[in-house]
Amino acid sequence: MNIFAHFQEEISNILKAMIADGRLPEHLDLQRFVVEPPRDASKGDIATNAAMIYAADAKVHFANPRLFAEAIAANLRAVTGVEEVTVAGPGFINLQLQPQVFFDVMRFALTHGEEFGRGSKQPVKTNVEYVSANPTGPMHVGHGRGAVFGDALASLLEFAGYPVTREYYINDAGAQVDVLARSAILRYREALGENITIPEGLYPGDYLVPVGVDLKNRYGATLLDKPEGELLHLVRPIAIDSMMDMIRADLASLNISHDVFFSERSLMVKQGDFDAVEAALGDLRDKGLVYQGRLPPPKGQLPEDWEDREQTLFESTKFGDDVDRPLLKSDGGYTYFASDIAYHKTKFDRGFTSMIDVWGADHGGYVKRMVAAVQAISDGRAQLDVKLCQLVRLMRNGEPVKMSKRSGDFITLREVVDEVGVDAVRFMMLFRKNDATLDFDLAKVIDQSKENPVFYVQYANARAHSVLRKALTAFPDLDLANDTLAHSNLALLDDEGEKALLRLISQYPRQIQAAAAAHEPHRLAFYVHELATAFHAHWNRGDEKPQLRFINQDNRELSQARLALVKLFTQVLMSGLRVLGVSAPVEMR
Repeated sequence: MNIFAHFQEEISNILKAMIADGRLPEHLDLQRFVVEPPRDASKGDIATNAAMIYAADAKVHFANPRLFAEAIAANLRAVTGVEEVTVAGPGFINLQLQPQVFFDVMRFALTHGEEFGRGSKQPVKTNVEYVSANPTGPMHVGHGRGAVFGDALASLLEFAGYPVTREYYINDAGAQVDVLARSAILRYREALGENITIPEGLYPGDYLVPVGVDLKNRYGATLLDKPEGELLHLVRPIAIDSMMDMIRADLASLNISHDVFFSERSLMVKQGDFDAVEAALGDLRDKGLVYQGRLPPPKGQLPEDWEDREQTLFESTKFGDDVDRPLLKSDGGYTYFASDIAYHKTKFDRGFTSMIDVWGADHGGYVKRMVAAVQAISDGRAQLDVKLCQLVRLMRNGEPVKMSKRSGDFITLREVVDEVGVDAVRFMMLFRKNDATLDFDLAKVIDQSKENPVFYVQYANARAHSVLRKALTAFPDLDLANDTLAHSNLALLDDEGEKALLRLISQYPRQIQAAAAAHEPHRLAFYVHELATAFHAHWNRGDEKPQLRFINQDNRELSQARLALVKLFTQVLMSGLRVLGVSAPVEMR
């Protein structure tokens, strides 16, 4: 039961009636306006900008947006459940709803339990690709941010009703895996007793020591005499598999798993006469989107590898990119972009018309070309949304933390999870918009105070459950089942703190819908924190005014209504935390 969606439909019907009687033009896009909570709660329960959005369309019959808003408001006053409708400023419409509307939401939510807030099934098949870290070592906290973001986004979309596949793209075809193999060979020689030094340009971390030992156990000293090409060919897949096992374990420490691990190298290996990359480029050629041409020099200082030569180019400017993009290197090999086109074509061929890629912020310059490519390969039938995750600055009491014995030059994700716990890592990674830099202070995220958001939210849930336990002491025969509590006398919930909490709970389905539509799980993290704040605030009012406490032994009927509110609060809070992948303990010390 989404009261915001309900009033969106009511306003749409009003606008349709105006279209029918000629006061608005036909073919009006009725998806452009919003229905949302007003920024100032004193203005009402629901606000809409419909009159402002369609003012230009209505100007023939309405002299200004405010008169148009008044006409919409007059119709809204007749809608069941509306207490009052006011027009503010140049044409914003605010609605005050009758208390019964929120009581109906409360009963619906209690009887539907964990399904409250879940969206109806959507037909759009969605692929969320996240992490996709190079298989060259353990994950660091920067990888962790993208991992948590992608995992929470996938869960959010699933809860909103979308069929979702979680995917990891293994970058196992580039030069970095040859560097990995050479580093592993040094560790193999070390395992055989050599005193080795890791030269600059190779991976120095201790995490490759077990790979060297594994090679020794498999092959003894027989690899020492093999030519480099043959040795690299043999060691490369062993090292990659070892690194992917490590990465999977790192992800598992954050309760993250993927449905698909897609190998880049699989695109490069011909299946008979079939070349996946060439097939994708051939498709673009057939569409007239590939040509031979020269690129203008980039603005500013020329990069060392820039060449003024005729190249095979994809006409990405046709789809909004800044310049057309090369598909072949000077040696005739495919560019990274060419293989990425082929990879995204496999997504479209697998039926995904909604693709979400989660990348590090350093890949921001790559977004336009990839969005253009997806438009081209799908003939506009698929959409790519790239979400960039900014840097994580790891701190301890305000001081930067940089070094790790295990990795050689960075703090690993596993080290952070082991120190502060999975809940702190996940919640704090989501408690800031993905494209904003995150300062992650190891000391602050384990502090048990209201300054620590994850503790503050989890403590609200533990507090609520303590109320429910105490209620059974006060009323041993009280039935706290949702169906029973839904039949409480909810009209007794007339305190402003209770009303504020119930209004916020009623927003949950809209929060899910809006966060999923925007691909922004941080909205849900903000919401559960706001919900916890409202609960703590009302709890504190009970300390000051005993008559507001949830349990009143002299008034069983009032207590039951308030306990229904507490039960619903925990249900919604736990649901939101579950989507975010954060636990909701019912007891805390």
